[in-house]
Amino acid sequence: MDVINEFITGQAAALWVYPLLFVVCTVDGFFPPVPSETVLVTLASLSGSTGRPYLAAIIVIAAVGAILGDNIAYTIGRRAGTDRFRWMRSPKGKAAFAWARRGLDKRGAAVILTARYIPIGRIAVNMTAGATRYPRKKFVPLTILGGITWALYSSLMGRLVGGWFESQPLLGAVISVCVAVVLGIGIDHVLQRVKGGEVDIPRVSPPGNGTAPEAQEDNPGSARNA
Repeated sequence: MDVINEFITGQAAALWVYPLLFVVCTVDGFFPPVPSETVLVTLASLSGSTGRPYLAAIIVIAAVGAILGDNIAYTIGRRAGTDRFRWMRSPKGKAAFAWARRGLDKRGAAVILTARYIPIGRIAVNMTAGATRYPRKKFVPLTILGGITWALYSSLMGRLVGGWFESQPLLGAVISVCVAVVLGIGIDHVLQRVKGGEVDIPRVSPPGNGTAPEAQEDNPGSARNA
């Protein structure tokens, strides 16, 4: 265990972890399998237990990557719709996009901010925002706010837990990730049980043609044909 801890401590101080974090957080914005939360929380935990990498640096890098990834997802949705790829047509993918369409119609700003904390949810919302022509001048500031708060939340949580295990960085990182997963599941569960709000997930599949009316405002009934 001591050998593993020494290895982790050494790798945490390596400069390559910063570009890796940026790439992971960016790609996670439009490609579901990439686990940005896991990487971010792990690095933040190591920061708390070993002093490296620098917490301020990983917060900034993660936020910038998240913002860029969310806007790439918006652009993909605007150009390709929401059924171009196989995973989009799966039952979970259809349910996620149906939730995104309904949420954006009801209260777009709240849904965009909330979805940043839900791995597949944020991709569905951001791609749907692009496909429905949700105004980019509204979308970009929301992704900036969401990216910053998400990076702060994930990093500070990892740092807090990691600080409790200064002599066991590996254990601290594992526990931090477990805490993040549990909280993420809890948030998703609560959101799905909200009734009559913008995050109520519908049980029907979205239209299969990948196009939808253009959203003008964040209020119900605000969509118009593109």
